Parts: sequence; structure tokens; C-alpha cells
Amino acid sequence: MSAQGSDNKKALRTAATVLLLRDRSGGMEIFMVQRHHEIEFASGALVFPGGSLDPDDHVIAADAALVPDRFGLDVETVAIRVAGVRETFEESGILLARGKGSSAIIPAAQLADIEPLRVALDEGKISFADILRQHALTPAIDLLVPFAHWITPVNMPKRFDTHFLLTLAPDDHVGKHDGRESVDSLWLSPREALDGAESGRFTLPFPTVRNLTKLDKLGTAKAALEFARATPVVTVLPEVTKLEDGGRQLRIPREAGYDGEVFEFRGR
Repeated sequence: MSAQGSDNKKALRTAATVLLLRDRSGGMEIFMVQRHHEIEFASGALVFPGGSLDPDDHVIAADAALVPDRFGLDVETVAIRVAGVRETFEESGILLARGKGSSAIIPAAQLADIEPLRVALDEGKISFADILRQHALTPAIDLLVPFAHWITPVNMPKRFDTHFLLTLAPDDHVGKHDGRESVDSLWLSPREALDGAESGRFTLPFPTVRNLTKLDKLGTAKAALEFARATPVVTVLPEVTKLEDGGRQLRIPREAGYDGEVFEFRGR
């Protein structure tokens, strides 16, 4: 392996992104946050909650007391879903967890006592494992359904191996940005997000656009979950080519189901 190839491999960080869905009278809505403009990655963009795995996610995944049922998943896959639960809590205040021995997600009344710990968790003053132990909770990893898998193109300064996970948001969990990494949050339909990008209201990363487009075609949160459960995920590692006019061409696998194989971008 070349030195450059080795560097790219070392730079790849595993991440989890959670698409929180709900159905309303007007159709599917998805929870999204606007990243702070001073954040290094995706600054100012409208994105789904998510982030890189922490060592603590693997500790939780391997602890049978915290995750008593792995649903036949290996520890790494469980850690990715634990990261999704943790990041969702940090960035939205929604906690996809159950009380020990319960089949139901914790109610909003119980969440109200836990939600203030978001800041301490983000600052590293408390671990997610500690929160789960103190409140006798287990992450609801079975409710997170794989929807997409994107890997940042090679030669990018920051590279992520990102797993997009789909789930229904608990009815009584409101959802609100953290005011630190994200400065705004909203529930909106996939079409509203895409139209906002077209008008210049929102900035959307390319993978976000493609996944919103796929969700928009599915119509409802229920249909999206049924699709995700029945459809194998195809990994997307875009191949980037610089064009003579200064634009870029991205090539992705057609079988990934994103309505195309080659996409071109002009300008910034």
C-alpha cells in the first residue's frame, strides 16, 4: 500500500447518522439541525443528527448489563447503533432508550430529568454509559434500521465511514438543537428541505440531498421503514473527478438507488 493510501485509511472515522421520522397529516417529516458556522465539518449546513463513534460506544456495546440483547448483531454494529442513540440525544434531546425490562421508549416525563445531562455529556464530564447506568436504561438499538452507507471520497482532509440509520421518533419527545454544535433545528418534509436548498435557504451536503430525495419518493415514515427493512444497503464511495471548467463530477453506484450514477457540480 502506498503512503498516501495508508494515510487515507488511517483518516477514515466510523460515524452514525440518525434520520428521525414521523408521520403527520401532510406526510412524512424529518428532524434536522443546522450546524454552527464555526464547526469545521459541514459548517452552516442542514443535516441529520450524528457524529463519530466514541470509545465509550464500544464499551456499552460489549456490556451485557447495558445491552442485554444484541439481536444477533456483532459488537461493532451494536457500537454504531449505540453511537446513533448517543448522538441523537446530544444533538436533539430525543433519547431512544428503554427502562430495564420495559418494551416502551422512556416517556417525556422521565426524559425531562435526563435531558439536562446533554451538556455534560457533550463536554465529556459524564459518559453515556454512566447516564444509562444511573437511570437504568438500555439503548433501543433494534429500532434503528440501516438505510444508507456513505464513505467520504479519498484525498479529502476529513474522511468518514458513515452509517445512516432510520427510526421513528417517539411521539412525546419534542426534539431541540443543542445550541452549541447546532444553532437551529426543525421538523420538515424531505421536499421542504430540498426546495429550501434550491432556493438558497438551506445548505445541504450531497449525501443529505440524495437521502432526502430517496425519502421524498417513499412518501411516509411507515413506508420508509418498510423499505429500509426490505432493501439491502449498497455502500457509496463517490469517485470525484475535477472538470476543465472548474466543476466536479461525482460518480456513485447506480445500484445504491439514488436516481443516477453521475452528478456534476459547478462553482463552489
